Formats: sequence, structure tokens, C-alpha cells
Amino acid sequence: MDTAEPLATDWSTEGVVNRRERYYAASQRKFVPYQSPLIFQRGEMQYLWDETGRRYTDLLGMNLCISVGHAHPKVVAAVQAQAAQLTHCTTMFYHPVPAHLAEELVATMPAGHDWVVHFTNSGTEAVDLALLMAREFTGAIDMLSLRTSYHGATFGAQALTGIAGFRHDVPQLGGVTFVPEPNQYRGVFGPGVQPYLDEIDRAIQTATSGRLAGMIIETVQGYGGIVPMPPGYLAGAFERVRAAGGLAISDEVQSGFARTGDHFWAFEADGVVPDIVVMAKGIGNGIPLGAVVTKRHIAECMADKFLFHTYGANPVACAAGRAVLQAIREEKLQDNARTVGAALKEGLAELQQRHAIIGDVRGVGLMTAIELVKDRSTKEPATAETAAIFEETRRQGVVVSKSGPHRSVLRMVPPLCLSMSDIGPVIDALDASFRNALN
Repeated sequence: MDTAEPLATDWSTEGVVNRRERYYAASQRKFVPYQSPLIFQRGEMQYLWDETGRRYTDLLGMNLCISVGHAHPKVVAAVQAQAAQLTHCTTMFYHPVPAHLAEELVATMPAGHDWVVHFTNSGTEAVDLALLMAREFTGAIDMLSLRTSYHGATFGAQALTGIAGFRHDVPQLGGVTFVPEPNQYRGVFGPGVQPYLDEIDRAIQTATSGRLAGMIIETVQGYGGIVPMPPGYLAGAFERVRAAGGLAISDEVQSGFARTGDHFWAFEADGVVPDIVVMAKGIGNGIPLGAVVTKRHIAECMADKFLFHTYGANPVACAAGRAVLQAIREEKLQDNARTVGAALKEGLAELQQRHAIIGDVRGVGLMTAIELVKDRSTKEPATAETAAIFEETRRQGVVVSKSGPHRSVLRMVPPLCLSMSDIGPVIDALDASFRNALN
């Protein structure tokens, strides 16, 4: 077979910037964090290189999509082999790779339940499907969601998202009621769990029909600023939702796949079993893939209607998913997330002792954050200072993100292969970023 000449790619900084500005729609140009563009040309495990050849330590994992490492050899080999054999096979035909991945995903779920899988193209689509499934199964409309939550940007997922910056100024999908997130640092009721559970009771009694379709919860809020659900909250919330006839939906798009270290799925920390689990991002290590995993009797409510995701269960993406699970298992990345994440959090706590602007250090495993405040007693968000420090982290060679409703949180969610040897340089880079930006 003749091979065509490779298409030319202009890697000049000016060329990349100009083409993006000229040909991207405004909606796709919006999500740019830095004052000037940062262009990445290649990656290897926890490191990235820009178009000039400068190396960065990736503490963002391309928004948590890179779970086991950039260009991970197992994932690359699996994708190459499957793409060379068959690039796509729609689900109207049968192929073994997606079915194997479904079996392997089910094996990670709590035992004693009959789990089934529906593959989607993304986490947002998975959230939409979970919403549809909950409403169809229960016959109810009302959904509960948390403030400062992020579940996606499509019409359905956006309606469940509790951050104004992600909600467009159009009529939102109805039937969604927000309750306060149990943020133990700046929650409206302060630390504790019971007042936040009481708000669920009040919301059901006053803002719904009394019957729920369900409640969706990020076990660790991601874009909300790395806000872990405190012990007892998931169990109490799920109990109340089920008593009102609803389904318990765990959004593990950011917190799943061993990222929290102690558990493969973050919801396991509270000893609960959701009815529906939504997953994506790290599932494919950057290859587009998402999934809804639910109990068989719930999924059966969809059996009589046609529901199709064009690239859902794509064999190349599912081959990547299988390789991700293999890498997590064989390379003990869950253990690594726990130990390296603990060291990172300890280093961040030391930074808090040096820099009064750090109001809180929080997280679990390799899902950590520092929240910046103008004053520790008032907790006034240090939004402008966060922006300045964020710009400096780039100059210091680390990639983080600004998160939280006030953009005052530096979020760190690196690939699970981040090593202990990375921690010292990362902490030094962050320390220098604070000193340079604030002096």
C-alpha cells in the first residue's frame, strides 16, 4: 500500500497562535488560562515539553485526562495495534475489545451487584445519560446537585453544574435544585456534616415535589476547588435521596481510577454503593472515552428506546481503557497516588507555614489543592494574587490550574506516575512562585 507524504505541521509559535485565533470559534477559544499561549509539543509520563523544548512537570494531567502518564507505552501500543486492525466498529456490530473493557470495569466495582456498562464519548455525555436514566427509571423529574459542582457543559450536564462561570445565560433545564456543598473550609455552615444533610431534607420538602429522580455528587469536587466530601456525607445524602425514591449518582469523572490512593473509586471511602457511577477523563489516558456503570435493573429501563453514541465503545478508545487498567494494576499506581500524594500534601502544608496567603491545604491522593486568601481570619478570596502566582508557576516550570468559584484555588491533579523525586522540585517551584509573585 502506498504511503502518503505526512501533512506539514507549522510548529512556530506565531503559526500556532494565528491559526487558532483565525479558525477557532469563540466558544473554543475561551478556555485559555495563561496571559500568553502555552503550546505543548510532546509529553512523556509526568513531563511536558513546549514548542521551544522547555520541560514542565505536569501537575494538571491535561485536566485529569492523563491518568497513567503522557505517551504511556502500554497505552500507545494498545492504541496503535487496534487502530492498525480496525479503527471503528459501531455498537450495532459486535467487537470483543469494548466487551472486555466492560467486564474489567465491572470487576473494579463493589462486589455483590449486577453491574452493566454503557460507553459514551465523554464525561459530559455520561452525565446526560445518567440524568436521563434516573428520570426514566424513577418516573420522577426532580434532581439534587451541589453548589460549586461541575458536571459538564451540555444542556443537561450544565443544568446540574453549580458554578456560574460554566452556566450560559439561557434558560436552563428544569427540575434541578442545588444544596450547599459540605466544604469544610468555607462552607456556609462551617465544618461538620449534619447541617448539610439537614439542607437536603429541607430541599426535598420545599423545592421539589417530594419525589426525586436522584442526586449527583462529585465525591471530590474538581473544578469547585478540590473539595472532598467529608466522612458520613455521602452515606447520609444517599440515604435521604433513596428515601425520596431517587437514585444515588456518583460522578467519578475526576476522582476515579485510583486517583485518591486509598480506593480505586473515591465513593468507597464512605462505604457506600451508588446506583449509577459516571466516569471519563482518566479512563482513556487522553483518548476520548466515557462510561456510565449502573445496576442491571436500572439500565433495563432504557431497553425499549434507541440511544446511541456514535463513538461510544470505539475499539481504539476501549483498547486504551484496557491498557489504563493494566497499567494501574501492574505499576501499582494506586499505591503511588497514596504515598506520593501524601508527600505532596505534606510539602504544601509546609508552604502554608511560610506563606500567609495560603488559607487551606486539602485533598486526597494525587488530587490536592491550596486555597489562597487575603486574610486567614476573614477568608476573603485572593483572586488577583492567585492569578499572579499562577502565571509565575509557569515560569517555574510546573503546570497547575486555577479553580474554585472565586478562581482562588491552585489545583494539582498530576498523572498517577508522579514520583517522590518530583516532590522536592515541585515544592521549590511553588515556593519560588509565591515569593516572586508577591514581592
